[in-house]
Amino acid sequence: MRISVVKEIKPQEARVGLTPAGVHELVAHGHTVFVEAGAGDGAGFTDDRYVDAGAELADQATAWARAELLVKVKEPIESEYGFLRDDLTLFTYLHLAADRPLTEALLAAGTLAIAYETVQDQTGLPLLTPMSEIAGRLAAHAAAAHLMRPAGGQGVLIGGAPGVAPSRVLVIGGGAVGTQAALLALGMQAEVTILDTSAQRIRQLDGIFEGRARVLVSDALTLESEMRQADVIVGAVLVPGRAAPKVVRRAQLGLLKPDALLIDVAIDQGGAFETSHPTTYEEPTFEVDGIRHYCVANMPGAVPQTSTRALTNATLPYVLRLADLGPEAAIDADGAIAQGVNVRDGRIVHAGVAAAFDDLASTPV
Repeated sequence: MRISVVKEIKPQEARVGLTPAGVHELVAHGHTVFVEAGAGDGAGFTDDRYVDAGAELADQATAWARAELLVKVKEPIESEYGFLRDDLTLFTYLHLAADRPLTEALLAAGTLAIAYETVQDQTGLPLLTPMSEIAGRLAAHAAAAHLMRPAGGQGVLIGGAPGVAPSRVLVIGGGAVGTQAALLALGMQAEVTILDTSAQRIRQLDGIFEGRARVLVSDALTLESEMRQADVIVGAVLVPGRAAPKVVRRAQLGLLKPDALLIDVAIDQGGAFETSHPTTYEEPTFEVDGIRHYCVANMPGAVPQTSTRALTNATLPYVLRLADLGPEAAIDADGAIAQGVNVRDGRIVHAGVAAAFDDLASTPV
């Protein structure tokens, strides 16, 4: 199979779809791999390393045109829509429930689109988890940085100091993002509370944190009580493939301390806060009703070397399966890959995406 890796062109996105080690594995399986020149530069992987691994270098147009299977990190943006076609399989993060223009472009092109974030097996979401873990850790870093005065914060140290109380961090959602955000915030000696709606997950979290963090059932009254006390609120909720639920409404911003900080890690799926909109690392924050919001949409892009290695570790077995068997046979043989299919033959086939756009052609399975 012909597999292509292209340079990510979303602002400040330096990750790349495959490491040279991943290319080497695909070539060893008899596949041809095209890598757009410069695709790995931002992640520390030079063109020479890809060539040494067996890749052929190409320009952007050639890499897209030669691909039967195109492996990316982030969803195509508008300038790439023209490269989509009906004999192409696209394997990347898509987050379609929050992106109508891309959904429509994929439908019009007839592209087979498989989303990392909805590939699901008995362990959970194996291709989303690595980036969720990194995003959670970065959320704690962002909290610490944006509480400081130079970043526009109130001028406090997240962990306090001897005789000075630490900051209070509220994490809404106890999945991979929330767990990692809480662990790192605790490591910086913040006072951490985690809210979740799953009784089973709450028991798991209670075992993980062993009393170091408060783990509470999330209900309306508990949420509002905890919001009033928080210096930082991390939105870490997820419903696979669907738009993120809005757990904090605009009317509730008045409950917060005037200098509170909201960090929305669910922004790729539309955001966990009603007042969120995507930002970039160039301008990461904005204010609504006096409350600062941090809503960087591709947080793991800030650490492209770490993120690219972690992502390839997770995706490579699935890329090999798609390439070795062919996409249609791989979908039939592997239920996890089948769960990842979002758009096929000009129709939406993932229930979460179909629910977001009930006026578009769909055949949910």
